Amino acid sequence: MVIGSRTGVLAYMMKQPVRTYILTIALLASASLALLVWIAPYAGADHLRAVATLSVIALATHMMGHSLSRNTTGTVSFVPFLASAAISPDWLTVLGVVTVAAAVQIVRRRPLAKGLFNLCQQGLSVSTAILAYKLFGGTSVLQGGSLPYAAFGALFLTYSAVNSLSVSGVVALSEGRRLWEVWTENSLGTLAYDVIALPVIVLLAWVYAKYAAPGAFGVAVSLLGLRELYIVNLQLEKANQELLELMVAAIEARDPYTSGHSRRVSEHAKVIAQIVGLRSSVARRVEIAALLHDVGKIHEIFAPILLKPGRLTEEENAIMQTHPIKSEELVAKVSQLRDVVSAVRHHHENWDGTGYPDGLAGDRIPLASRIIMFADTIDAMTSDRPYRKALDADAVRSELMKHRGRQFDPAICDALLSSGRFEELFKHSSHQSLPHTQEVPRLRLASQA
Repeated sequence: MVIGSRTGVLAYMMKQPVRTYILTIALLASASLALLVWIAPYAGADHLRAVATLSVIALATHMMGHSLSRNTTGTVSFVPFLASAAISPDWLTVLGVVTVAAAVQIVRRRPLAKGLFNLCQQGLSVSTAILAYKLFGGTSVLQGGSLPYAAFGALFLTYSAVNSLSVSGVVALSEGRRLWEVWTENSLGTLAYDVIALPVIVLLAWVYAKYAAPGAFGVAVSLLGLRELYIVNLQLEKANQELLELMVAAIEARDPYTSGHSRRVSEHAKVIAQIVGLRSSVARRVEIAALLHDVGKIHEIFAPILLKPGRLTEEENAIMQTHPIKSEELVAKVSQLRDVVSAVRHHHENWDGTGYPDGLAGDRIPLASRIIMFADTIDAMTSDRPYRKALDADAVRSELMKHRGRQFDPAICDALLSSGRFEELFKHSSHQSLPHTQEVPRLRLASQA
């Protein structure tokens, strides 16, 4: 993983904390390389040939990198890099890695600051990985004997950890985000595929030791298959997310006053899910359920009500309260979303049983629904209304406490208000004015009354 060259990324390199971070990475890379030279100064001609061969393979795979996010690029070049480390566990491999990285930065015309960071983090990643390899008894596979599988594992895990964390760290600093959030976005989805690469690393090193460059180039063809596996997986995830976003955009097109509402609620729900301690895979499903919580409003029966400029009649309110059911029906049609159906249906249930559509109370309400209730209400309170301005963090805190145990799950409320991340919910808020007809959770302050 490396820092990409997309628009808007250069600015973060000018921030003092990021400059300090890059300097720290550079110093650590220099120290680890110096230690490696001290404990493994020998590098023979056979090592040089191996590093040159695998560097060519790495360069080819590096130039076919794919986008992981708007700021980072992923490649499978780490496979020949780590095979090179197992063949030449010394400073020559680090030199080869840095040379390849420098060539990529030049060809892709990356800005100097980003290029230097990529060189330093790649050097740090591979040098610490080689140190771990040697610590676990790893020697050059050219020496023959049994393959040091424990050392291979240490080599792979160390490189993966240092590489992904160093890149995620600079992105997190530049964008003011949490390290775990950035790491999850860039690395979690490809973790299984990274593990699949470990046998390929071992195979590439072994084949080179047995058959030299011709054998290594033959194995390199399999890297293209591994690369395609990465890309297909990423493209499927991206396509699924874009389809969900398209569905939400179609709904919000009917009611321009609520533009962005579902996405903000989704962001809020993700933060709250993390605050209450849900593991990342579960939090992701809550985030998706929140994105889709209002999809039922695309039904034609809601169109005239959503566009109505005044207060709603009792009959119109009754119709609006059927939208969770309509949302459930739509979401249930997608097999991959069936696990979020109940969360969507019950996102307007109140803790005390006074909500709708089923009047569930307490723990009978799905946890994801209780989280979405918080997210939905917070977005309503932090949006301007014709009859009041958007509330600030203190006012929202007061309202949540007032309705704790009635509208809101007390345990989630306590966890949210005591968390240092509570303020994060306000960076996604909108001060856009919403009409009286906007249907919101039954919090009196945010209601139509």
